[in-house]
Amino acid sequence: MQPSRRPQRLALQIKQEISLMLSRDMKDRRIGFVTVTDVRLNPDLKHARVFISMMGSEETKQETLQALRHAAGWARHELGQRIRTKFTPEIEFLLDTSEEYGKHIDDLLGQIHQQEEE
Repeated sequence: MQPSRRPQRLALQIKQEISLMLSRDMKDRRIGFVTVTDVRLNPDLKHARVFISMMGSEETKQETLQALRHAAGWARHELGQRIRTKFTPEIEFLLDTSEEYGKHIDDLLGQIHQQEEE
C-alpha cells in the first residue's frame, strides 16, 4: 500500500499560507524579513514544525524566533480560517540551520582539499 500524499500536500499549503501571513498580516515590528523554508507535519497531522530562516545577528534571530513563538496561537487561528481541515495543527517555529550546516561542511571539505594539495 502506497503512503498517503496528504501530509505532503497539507505541509505545502501550510507553508504557503504562513509565508503569506508573515509577509502581509504580521504587525509585530520584531519580525523582519523571514522566509519559511520547510514545514514538517507529524503523521497524525496535529503538529507542524515550521522552519524559518532570516538574515541578521544571532541576537536578532533569537528575538524574531521568540516573537514568532509568541504569535503561534494567532498563526494557528489564522491558518484554521484559511485551510479546511478537521483539526488545525499546533504550530512550532524553529530556526532552519541547514544553510549554516552546509557552509560548515563546505569549509571542512575545503580544508581537506587544501591539506591534500600540500
